[in-house]
Amino acid sequence: MTFVGKQIRMERILNRKTRRTVLVPMDHGISVGPIDGLQDMKTAINSVAAGGANAVVVHKGLVMEGHRGDGPDIGLIIHLSASTSLSPFPNAKTLICTMEEAIKLGADAVSIHVNLGDGLEKDMLRDFGEISYQARTWGMPLLAMIYPRGEKIVDEYDVKYVKHAARLGHEMGADIVKVPYTGTPDSFYEVTSGCAVPVVIAGGAKMDSDRDILEMVKGSVEAGGAGVSIGRNVFQHAAPVKIVRAISSIVHDDATVEQALELL
Repeated sequence: MTFVGKQIRMERILNRKTRRTVLVPMDHGISVGPIDGLQDMKTAINSVAAGGANAVVVHKGLVMEGHRGDGPDIGLIIHLSASTSLSPFPNAKTLICTMEEAIKLGADAVSIHVNLGDGLEKDMLRDFGEISYQARTWGMPLLAMIYPRGEKIVDEYDVKYVKHAARLGHEMGADIVKVPYTGTPDSFYEVTSGCAVPVVIAGGAKMDSDRDILEMVKGSVEAGGAGVSIGRNVFQHAAPVKIVRAISSIVHDDATVEQALELL
């Protein structure tokens, strides 16, 4: 029963034909406050839903903002961990929502954030293991956001760290793993080839041009990636609906960068 339940929920956050996804994380408010693009959550979620995003990632208190009553449907991923930029340990993520809460709130999936290399990595891994067990027990898809960030990490985009992060997510039982893009299709293939579950890329800091965003998306897909989990470069875009459509055309329709740019 839990296997069937997970299959059903996965199809709410993944395109059932392409097995790829366009996720838009909107969980930034706890870490950095109401940044540009996320002051009005209903408008932000309406925009990415209209553009064809598969799901949004939000914290539990914002679930009603996505329950809009009309418009295109969009999957709901509830983020279970957090930290703030005000903390002396901003990379140390703490569980702030339970699996039971997420189920009661109607989640299609849950997500957790782990920073490898941080001094409190052991606590985040312990929480990851517990949430992974609960996700399997309840048939709930688990998105693991895993970043190489800590004292021992020289470059968080270095493929040797990123492929380790992706593989760890797989071995810990995640259904989808989110990691930074390593910069080129060849290097990112090292990441996807070592991880048998879908790998999506983070969007990172706000980029200077639409072409830069779309070339990153295209490169990741060509390397075997399963899509994106892009936040600021979507909800802070001048036209969120259009940039989501452009990204989706690459992820789901294998459009070229030039074809995607025409949608903008």
